[in-house]
Amino acid sequence: MTPVCYTELNSATALKNNLMRPFSWPIRISAVDGARSREIKAIVDTGAAYTTLPSPLLRDIGIEPVGQRRFLLADGRRIHMDYGEAWATIDGESVTTLVVFAEDDAPSLLGAYTLEGLGLAVDPVEQRLIPTNLILY
Repeated sequence: MTPVCYTELNSATALKNNLMRPFSWPIRISAVDGARSREIKAIVDTGAAYTTLPSPLLRDIGIEPVGQRRFLLADGRRIHMDYGEAWATIDGESVTTLVVFAEDDAPSLLGAYTLEGLGLAVDPVEQRLIPTNLILY
């Protein structure tokens, strides 16, 4: 068997070899004023634009909706959902980010907007988040 070099691994290869299994990662979500926060585990989902969390969790730590946006769901439906602003902290790095208010029983999803804000990329082989170089041009 030929060893796989991570730098040559692309998403299609990872999917074909069943390497892109969902995984969870710890994240601290805090109100913008920093008064309350919660440490949770969220499923890393680069297919989701925004971090999406159950509404009760967001409201419990003092995060309120600031608006609504239209979203396309995986099943093809288009819906309007509330969003707000929060601090997200992973491995000691923090950034303000947008969070979507999901249904009460929805899974917590860590989306691409938050990951990019924190300068993190997904290592699908080791199922971890790693610092990355951000593109600026």
